[in-house]
Amino acid sequence: MKYLIQIYSNPASRAVWEGFTPEEQAEGYAYYEGISNELVSSGEFVAGEALADASLAKRVTHSDSGTVASDGPFAETKELLAGFYLVDCESEARAVEIAGRFPEAQFGLVEVRPVLEMASGSDV
Repeated sequence: MKYLIQIYSNPASRAVWEGFTPEEQAEGYAYYEGISNELVSSGEFVAGEALADASLAKRVTHSDSGTVASDGPFAETKELLAGFYLVDCESEARAVEIAGRFPEAQFGLVEVRPVLEMASGSDV
């Protein structure tokens, strides 16, 4: 079954990251690369990306008069989506195990959500 692991950022986690030296940040990136490589090797990796800063986001609205994109961020929240992993693993417990390896989990900033299978059998 597929699960989306969403990794969030908030001011506290951002402050920790920004307090790292460039060498420590490089180690952090290498840590994520290691997890990605393990998931590729196990066949559980489907996709994953880090996201650019939320200030670069566009909010899209559509009405009869057309589509409009406006600058972001828009969510009235302290937590913003920083990246994601889409995994295909045997159980929710395995997805939670993977999610628990991300440093953001210590801040409660990692969410696991099952991907719905559509009636046609394809995932959306």
